[in-house]
Amino acid sequence: MSQKIWQVAFILFLLSPIFAQKNGASLRLPYSIPAGKIRPLREMQDSSLQAKFERHVLQNKKWARLIANKKMTVGLVDLREPYRARFAHLNGDVMMYAASLPKIAILLASCQAITDGSLQLTPEVERDLKIMISRSSNMAATRMIDRIGFAKIEEVVTAPHYGFYDPHLGGGLWVGKRYAKRGKRHPDPLKGLSHAATVYQTCRFYYLLATNRLVSEKESRHMLDILADPEINHKFVYTLSKIGPNAKLYRKSGGWRNWHADSVLVWGLERRYILVALVNDRDGEKILREFVTAAEEALDG
Repeated sequence: MSQKIWQVAFILFLLSPIFAQKNGASLRLPYSIPAGKIRPLREMQDSSLQAKFERHVLQNKKWARLIANKKMTVGLVDLREPYRARFAHLNGDVMMYAASLPKIAILLASCQAITDGSLQLTPEVERDLKIMISRSSNMAATRMIDRIGFAKIEEVVTAPHYGFYDPHLGGGLWVGKRYAKRGKRHPDPLKGLSHAATVYQTCRFYYLLATNRLVSEKESRHMLDILADPEINHKFVYTLSKIGPNAKLYRKSGGWRNWHADSVLVWGLERRYILVALVNDRDGEKILREFVTAAEEALDG
């Protein structure tokens, strides 16, 4: 067989479903990890990725100062090898006010309630879940809170098998007030925040969702559908829409006054990672746009 024929045959093999499946190229979300390979995200902190992440983030003097003062917290999960994720963070367990980002906790609790039978998935509920995430509708979020209650949200985020809020690990995801002017506060036990998050627990949320470990496979797909295709083009999405327009984005952001937050699961042929950042600074929008580039540089070495 001539060299040219061999080259064509090799290219066809690279494009074949078998090769793609083995290398994760055709992997769809959510995907399942074999039981023997499941590890907590905290144990996946990778020294090489951590060093690169720190170098690219801390070379920005303003970011370094914000991180030192615990006014900026960032995390990155590399999913390019889906069954061997790598995690890096700075201030990952520092809980901050996160505005609308913790609406992912409302989404999770709602999908758990649907599975439990305490919430019926009506067209109105489906629409509220979607616009609560994609448009960050406060009215929709408040209606969902009123439907399921704060007790259900707390029950889900503190459940041992989820542990998205753990007072022994700095807190985590918390929703303790309706997204409205009126209503009683149910603040988190550690800092008294109404809407809070840590980078670590937010990264965990996306990682567990991607690996089919939230509620059920049906509801994992449901949550991914709701998180997909964000309608607000700012922060992370502003940059990603320019540098990675073909990647699928699953995202929830937040912002109020000087508090800026964003979180995204990026899934494409060239880009596969989770990125989360919380910033308390008047330039937070600009910081989050620029942070995407720094994170990708860390991934590329």
